[in-house]
Amino acid sequence: MVLSESKSMKEVDTSTIDSIFASRYVQASLPKWSLPANETPKDATYQVIADELMLDGNPRLNLASFVTTWMEPECDKLMQQALNKNFIDMDEYPITTELQDRCVNMIARLFNAPVEEGQTAVGAGTVGSSEAIMLAGLAFKRKWQLQRKAAGLPHDKPNMVTGANVQVCWEKFANYFEVEIRAVKLHEDYYVMDPEKAVEMCDENTICVCAILGSTYNGEFEDVGTLNDLLDKKNKEKGWNIPIHVDAASGGFVAPFLYPDLVWDFRLPLVKSINVSGHKYGLVYAGIGWVVWRAKEDLPEELIFHVNYLGADQPTFTLNFSKGASQVIAQYYQFIRLGFEGYTKIISNCAQNAKTLADSILAIGRFKLLSKPQGVPLVAFSLKDNTKYDEYQIADGLRRYGWTVPAYTMAPDAQAITLLRVVVREDFSRSLADRLVTDLKRTLDMLDAQPPKLVQAVVESLHEQSPELADSDKSVEEIKKATTERGVSFHESVKKQADEHHKRKHAKAHKKHSIHKTNGVC
Repeated sequence: MVLSESKSMKEVDTSTIDSIFASRYVQASLPKWSLPANETPKDATYQVIADELMLDGNPRLNLASFVTTWMEPECDKLMQQALNKNFIDMDEYPITTELQDRCVNMIARLFNAPVEEGQTAVGAGTVGSSEAIMLAGLAFKRKWQLQRKAAGLPHDKPNMVTGANVQVCWEKFANYFEVEIRAVKLHEDYYVMDPEKAVEMCDENTICVCAILGSTYNGEFEDVGTLNDLLDKKNKEKGWNIPIHVDAASGGFVAPFLYPDLVWDFRLPLVKSINVSGHKYGLVYAGIGWVVWRAKEDLPEELIFHVNYLGADQPTFTLNFSKGASQVIAQYYQFIRLGFEGYTKIISNCAQNAKTLADSILAIGRFKLLSKPQGVPLVAFSLKDNTKYDEYQIADGLRRYGWTVPAYTMAPDAQAITLLRVVVREDFSRSLADRLVTDLKRTLDMLDAQPPKLVQAVVESLHEQSPELADSDKSVEEIKKATTERGVSFHESVKKQADEHHKRKHAKAHKKHSIHKTNGVC
């Protein structure tokens, strides 16, 4: 057992890590913010870090994330064997490079790119959809600029159109690369981009319109087909050539297997590029995304770098250089291991589990669904009546049972809607879904037993108004009587303060929990 120096709470130095039982070799605390002066034995180092990591959440119970949290042991083994491979060393690891090219071609054909037999598709592996989106956006911006320059027209004010429900990486792209983003606002009962409004916002400086196949908020697919038709008509009327990009980060590995007849991809002539996350429903651990273009001419050649690195000419179009090869190998493993049939079975099972969960949540009688039957396998729901407690309190209550279920508000102009979201991944079994519903009911029972949040707000407001009551155990009625005797209008002054209290509390909760512009998962 490790010996640690005894300290009082006042003497504890928070700049060190106390080692309670990490190893018999560790006799003193380790520094947090500076490099240790001496070595630490490997077993002790392992145990110290493992002890701290125990306080992390359980990835499989993290229902906020779309990212894959389980893979087969055989794939884990392949990934471990490739941990020391730098993917950029293409000449040294030619097979790994070829596996990426095979993945690009498989994805392009899955998305119905017009690639003839024997032709090579145009695309790239990335560290996630965020990088893929940056690359696609840069291609649109550069192609628009080249066309404007050739026509002798101004090319300094590009813009792009998308829904207000867009993932934060699009806002990053617009900010980093100086492109105005024009967002179509949402409204109650319509939580995705309206194609008609999107087309109305386009002009000659629009580099692309981005449609989302699987909204981060409620999993809903946007109507890419209608957008294509409306934009095609607008282009012909105005003499424009505005293309479409489909952000299929979440839905790209869902739609082809669940909804093969849904036309959203390269079957639509204006769709020029698509991104998809291999680490979501592509079923690979975090760290892999893909971007594919319709044809070679849709990716300007001047954006491609030909690097003579370690003896070989390497064409590359990425925002980074070195990266691990493991995720690329894992993606290829999943494609070969599962094939179309395997992916269809897994995604269909996810969808069925999501439906069963949704039915069970509806059966409780307290909630309404905001997710749609056609979309990413998830369940988004909100309280019918949130006057007694709200979705944030439910999310906090579920954490007591180990579940991470996000509560957040919708995008502009539907911020008044607060919802909870459960992403159903491959490793979220029917039994786990049943357990979640059980724990959700327990959380509701616990919250039902507490005073309504309005009463709590009234008491807190009265305490703020009357400091002498701050330490009081008096009931609301007793406080009401006391304040009335002092000539204070209970219903007027307290209601005003309670309203202000709610606004502050909601603003704080929104800042902490909202996925918009803060913690969107790619």
